[in-house]
Amino acid sequence: LLFPVCNLCGKCRPRDTDLLQPSLNFLYWSLHQTTPCSQQRAVAVLLSNVSLLELLQKVLECTWLWSPPSRPAYLSSEDALLCSGWLLVASLLLYQHRYNTEVHQTLSVDLTEVLNAVIFRNKKPILLLVSIMQFLRAVLRQNFSSSLVVIVGQNTAPSATQPQPSSLQDTALHPLAMQQVFSLVVSLQNLLVHKDLLLSQAVVACLETLVEYLHVKNQDVALHVASQPWHRFLLFTLLSGGQKSFLQPEVLRLMTLFVRYQSSNIISQKEISQIIQEAAEANIAELPEATAHALHLFLSQV
Repeated sequence: LLFPVCNLCGKCRPRDTDLLQPSLNFLYWSLHQTTPCSQQRAVAVLLSNVSLLELLQKVLECTWLWSPPSRPAYLSSEDALLCSGWLLVASLLLYQHRYNTEVHQTLSVDLTEVLNAVIFRNKKPILLLVSIMQFLRAVLRQNFSSSLVVIVGQNTAPSATQPQPSSLQDTALHPLAMQQVFSLVVSLQNLLVHKDLLLSQAVVACLETLVEYLHVKNQDVALHVASQPWHRFLLFTLLSGGQKSFLQPEVLRLMTLFVRYQSSNIISQKEISQIIQEAAEANIAELPEATAHALHLFLSQV
């Protein structure tokens, strides 16, 4: 069934949202809801279809074209299609790397546009932001080096004629620049304050992947980012309101991140003891799966 659906997508235009939306969703779930053996075959089918990949290229580019100032906050049919496109490409990135599948057509993505979508948001719906962050996580995990996606943008060809103080760090973090990193971190922190469950999960996951990428490229920068004093204020903000418990998935994952990178100015022994005390008093069997998993990671890291 993948063959006719792929061919159908390849004959569509990005404006054919009523047809493309369910088709891309079918392709996405075909990748995720199958056995590993069938998954590898499915990836090969999708990546061998040049017309599908060309269509996906057009869909991704529409993200920057379909952004009028009066864009509604709700998810329109166009935005829903963009979500499906970004999620499918992120999945293809992941599985192409896992199975080392042959690529017949590359996709070109502007890194500056992707970062600006998260940094400035521009009234983009939450689900679209989450989808773009999924893609950003995928390229970060692959160090911006993929057979499927070619990253372009103003920082992909650094100039040697810019003697700025942070030039050495920018070179180490290439294709990211230090200013982009700090802007992205601040924006992720601000998005966390919205306390939307889906958004919080995506933001924390993106922050984790970003710091891991920085740690590989430049440990000093990673430790500097992880120890920003604003993180402590963010934790207090997340713990304010109705649910003051430390046993919230996003809080536990943030705490794990700070413990991993030894950010003692963000999380102290007192907070660690409080979490362990809350865990000791809780009924572990009744905790939601996401909370139990986050608690396991935190205790393992401690």
